[in-house]
Amino acid sequence: MTSAVEVRDLHVSYYGNEAIRDVTFSIEQGSMVGIIGPNGAGKSTLIKGILGLLKKDKGSVRFFGEELDKVRKRIAYVPQRSNIDWTFPITVMDTVLIGTYPSLGLFKFPRKREKALALESLSKVGLSEYRNRQIGELSGGQQQRVFLARALVQQPELLLLDEPFVGIDVASEETIVHILKELQQEGKTIVVVHHDLSKANSYFDQLLLLNKELIEYGDVGDVLNQEVMSKAYAHQLRFLEEVEVAL
Repeated sequence: MTSAVEVRDLHVSYYGNEAIRDVTFSIEQGSMVGIIGPNGAGKSTLIKGILGLLKKDKGSVRFFGEELDKVRKRIAYVPQRSNIDWTFPITVMDTVLIGTYPSLGLFKFPRKREKALALESLSKVGLSEYRNRQIGELSGGQQQRVFLARALVQQPELLLLDEPFVGIDVASEETIVHILKELQQEGKTIVVVHHDLSKANSYFDQLLLLNKELIEYGDVGDVLNQEVMSKAYAHQLRFLEEVEVAL
């Protein structure tokens, strides 16, 4: 089976400073993968680099065996909440409808079919009754669910989420995880930048451990052990103790 994502020798820099280097991995279709690592390890940079949101210095990325431009409509991305202007005057419904734009073509606007898809996605994340609210009026967990609904309306085969569980309530996290699991059961591929290792074993099939370079990639049990984790968190002894407790 063709890999959902295949990355080879990826290097990305910020203003001349190397953020990630020599990263190579392949994600099988239908997988649920968590990207983990210490702060400043380059996790978000990796996601943005493979999606072309940051220019790569070197390396190649292919999705389903193709270049990004050929399969862009099959991919959805949920950015960090901290990167979004929540004061922007847009409703929940209109935010979700933005997810239909890639399939509409130039100078076309959402119609009955797209609005029905948006309502279905909002229902799936439990926010139908909030469709006319301004996006900034919602709680952090509700906002995150709205952006998941925007991704769902694209009907993607590959979904990448950057720190979706940061600063949200438990109910929203459970809702999001349930939806992601359902998508995986449908054969979709899910990639999540994640920080809470205590839940990694129940959320993911594989983990990708990063600290500017790829430390380890494999089944959760093979990655989430002290010997491997110490390579990325060598100077964070307290964190390593927490890893041991999680195990």
